[in-house]
Amino acid sequence: MQPQVILIDDESSILNALAQRLKIEGYEPLCFSHAEQALPLLESDWPGVIISDINMPGMDGIEFLKQALDRDQELAVIMLTGHGDVSIAVEAMRLGAYDFLEKPFSNEHLLDVLRRATDKRRLVLENRELKRELSVQGTSGPRILGNNPRIKALRQILARVADIPADILVRGETGTGKDLVARYLHYNSKRSSENFVAINCGAIPENMIESELFGFEAGAFTSAQKRRIGKIEHANGGTFFLDEIESMPMALQIKLLRVLEERKIEPLGSNKVVDLDVRFIAAAKVELRDLVEQGEFREDLYYRLNVINVEIPPLRERTDDISLLFQHFAAIASNRFGTDAPKLDTRQLYALQAHEWPGNIRELRNVAERFVLMGGKSVLGQDNPEPHQSTLSLADHLSHFERSVIQDALQENEGRLASVQQQLGIARKTLYDKMRKYGLDKDQYKN
Repeated sequence: MQPQVILIDDESSILNALAQRLKIEGYEPLCFSHAEQALPLLESDWPGVIISDINMPGMDGIEFLKQALDRDQELAVIMLTGHGDVSIAVEAMRLGAYDFLEKPFSNEHLLDVLRRATDKRRLVLENRELKRELSVQGTSGPRILGNNPRIKALRQILARVADIPADILVRGETGTGKDLVARYLHYNSKRSSENFVAINCGAIPENMIESELFGFEAGAFTSAQKRRIGKIEHANGGTFFLDEIESMPMALQIKLLRVLEERKIEPLGSNKVVDLDVRFIAAAKVELRDLVEQGEFREDLYYRLNVINVEIPPLRERTDDISLLFQHFAAIASNRFGTDAPKLDTRQLYALQAHEWPGNIRELRNVAERFVLMGGKSVLGQDNPEPHQSTLSLADHLSHFERSVIQDALQENEGRLASVQQQLGIARKTLYDKMRKYGLDKDQYKN
């Protein structure tokens, strides 16, 4: 993605010249002749750099700088000043401007300052993402384990949207962990002290799902002996999770759409409207867009749910996490069954990594539990998988073996790198390089 640069100058000739030069250098210029026009873009974590003139009619550069830094005090703002206005530029630096350029300036000087400002802004945002992720990972409750780049990106997205007041659509194959993602979002948000309510739209009979969702008053229908609060109202203040949303009857989709738009609910048989403060998370194991085109899912409901879209990768696309996840599930199973967790040998790990995993994480968890119950004698129903059954190349075999050895050492030493280095007999830099190569994080192995 091209780095964005907001350009603000009331002189159109300067604005156009700067924009053309930045386009040539690979930037995406956003041009404004009035400073107040640029302010709506400056949401927290806006990724670009700002170049603004100081002397302008209306809102001048100094006032713009103050308002911009009120929105994000770490924005990189470069000020442009005319000859003789250096004292004003110094004042801008004191207020928090990144740098200033005195007109006329060379293109080389401009680009040098802009490159440094862009790098600074990128580092600021990366550090924020890291702090958010560490904060979330360090809390109790559901955790999303894995070092695969797509899983790291997923955790970053969830950290960013945890407290955004918008509904979320989670997509993923059966068993990938859509319920876990929904719970993770809830328990790492400001709503964590309120109720998390989940239903599976495909598991409730069609003639019952409406009363389950909306509740009913006594006498609303023949068997309604007393008032019952619906699932949505029970989630008020918290999170409501609709799993397998694709199974919801079309007639009920219309009513759900109204609830999402109005944030109100009316129980069956009642004339009283209940105001809602609920985050809705919906999950689908199929592509809803395809169902919309087939006329099997309402298009307006799809777009209403699809404000924020989160996709969970299948396990076969993150095989580098299999060892970590398997050991995690095996440890849980051994604790529940009151047995020692058997050690996974290299050949068994190869079998796990060569498997297609149609049931994804759920299937892996079941295999880990069976492995513990069988005392480590069998994995995937194979007592001693033959080498030809693995589809891995020789280079893959060597890489997986090296990775598994380092993982085992990290596990045994609970992430203490000095102990791992001593056990494996390798230099500290070599250990760091190999951990970086295989995406291993010592914090994942701390007890």
